[in-house]
Amino acid sequence: MPEPPEPPRTGLDELLSELNSRLENELSSRGRVHALLEAVLSIGGDLDLATVLRRLAQAAADLAGARYAGLGVLGEDGEFSEFIPVGLTPEEVDRVGRFPHGAGILSVPSTEHGPLRTRDLTEHPRSVGFPPNHPRMRSFLGVPIQVRGEVFGNLYLTEKRGGGQFDAHDESIVTALATAAGVAISNARLYEKTLARERWLTASTEITTRLLSGDDGRTVLDLLARSARELSGADVAVVLLPEPRGAELIADTADGPVAEEVLGTRVVIEETACGSCYRDGDAVAIPDLRQADCPMLTHRGFGPGLLVPLGTPDRTRGVLLLGKRTGRAPFAEPTLQMMDAFAGQAALALELADARRDTERLAVLEDRDRIAKDLHDIVIQRLFASAMSLMSTVRLIEHADARERVRHTIDDLDETIREIRSTVFALKTPPSRRDTSLRGRILEAAEGAARSLGCQPGVRLEGAIDASVPEPVAEQLLAVLGEALSNVARHARASEVHVSVDVDDRVTLQVTDDGRGIEPGGRRSGLRNLEERAAALGGSFSAEPAPAGGTVLLWSVPLPADAGRDGAAGPA
Repeated sequence: MPEPPEPPRTGLDELLSELNSRLENELSSRGRVHALLEAVLSIGGDLDLATVLRRLAQAAADLAGARYAGLGVLGEDGEFSEFIPVGLTPEEVDRVGRFPHGAGILSVPSTEHGPLRTRDLTEHPRSVGFPPNHPRMRSFLGVPIQVRGEVFGNLYLTEKRGGGQFDAHDESIVTALATAAGVAISNARLYEKTLARERWLTASTEITTRLLSGDDGRTVLDLLARSARELSGADVAVVLLPEPRGAELIADTADGPVAEEVLGTRVVIEETACGSCYRDGDAVAIPDLRQADCPMLTHRGFGPGLLVPLGTPDRTRGVLLLGKRTGRAPFAEPTLQMMDAFAGQAALALELADARRDTERLAVLEDRDRIAKDLHDIVIQRLFASAMSLMSTVRLIEHADARERVRHTIDDLDETIREIRSTVFALKTPPSRRDTSLRGRILEAAEGAARSLGCQPGVRLEGAIDASVPEPVAEQLLAVLGEALSNVARHARASEVHVSVDVDDRVTLQVTDDGRGIEPGGRRSGLRNLEERAAALGGSFSAEPAPAGGTVLLWSVPLPADAGRDGAAGPA
């Protein structure tokens, strides 16, 4: 049966159809406006810049119905310092590789300060094609993101879902989103700068506090490297200090994944970027560390670098080297300025700490000099006068036991005078951060053995030790002292240990302990070694039981005939 013919359309039907189409468009527009407001609220609800940018790219893709979206952040050189893709799978991102440069059609929105919409981006005269492994894209919409009149970056949409094209409504709503997002980005950037400034002040305060509180310089340099790496967003931080000759910089402290590998690396100061930073005192950002003759990082996959002097141009203490992995964005100018100020303040704190230590050291030296003067001018004189008085009195004493006791007291006073004279000599010798005198090395060896001995050894030093003992004999003396104390620690179980070194025409070392003595038939390999050391210098060695228990080790060697002698000072 044939179908009835469709009734003819009247003017009323056409009017109703047009009204229905307009209602659908109006509802769709209201829905998109509502979605736009929700997207703006979502973007502005966070102050983390990375989060804001990712939400912006995702919201633009959702509003315009795009399969892919991208947000490129422009750097100071006009290239992208960051690119955030949306819609690509992790595998596609890996295949595409590094983010694209802001060139070709991607540069149009920022250079013309306006949107760009095209049916097929490959047909645009500014198109330069796709990188290898990139998904194919046709329809394109690009909108600049402006913050306070300056282009911050570009927002890109491609591949309209359903195979359609981006229309004027898509362009207007994405443009409105980008305009509103500019305010959120500006707030996020201000918040990021505030946080960076707060972290910088916190790190500077901590470094200054630790230095002025007397913390070890090594600990403070470690803190400086770690803080600089975190503040700048770098992957590695290295503190380079000059070696004594002033020809090279040495990697003294490092923080990051390759810290242990770069420590101790040397960089020549002449004709290198690190050396120029050290000599001139100017901070500089380097796009590629291979241009800076810095092999410690370049062959380990680092590209962008930042060199910051530690100190002022007229007094540079070293160089702070910061590096990022190859492929990351170079250090921006605000980061360079912040790190320059941070390093300058840290160097000032180091100077203040050095000045404080010098002041404290001077006060200690003044006290040592006063104590030495009092001991020499007052204490020794009184003890010497007492000994002389007893020596004149002993002839008047008829009882034998009494005379023996007085003589023993005179001997004790004489020994006390010698010990005080040795102490006076040590007090008048200024201490250094690492005492290289023989007297200082003997004291250092005795103090170092205290932990293994379980007690602090008593030390008596007599004679012109530093002036008379040549270095070969000094090295043997220190080796014998170390081995003797080690033997006492391992075998003697002593509660008291005494070390004495006397210098006249011979060097005599005596180590006495109150331990259990040398066991008969015990191993004597260590003692034979001491005996061989003495024989090699034409001297002698003995190990005998002490009168009150324990052991007396006596090592004595002659001094060369041309060794200097200044003699021992008298008591007066």
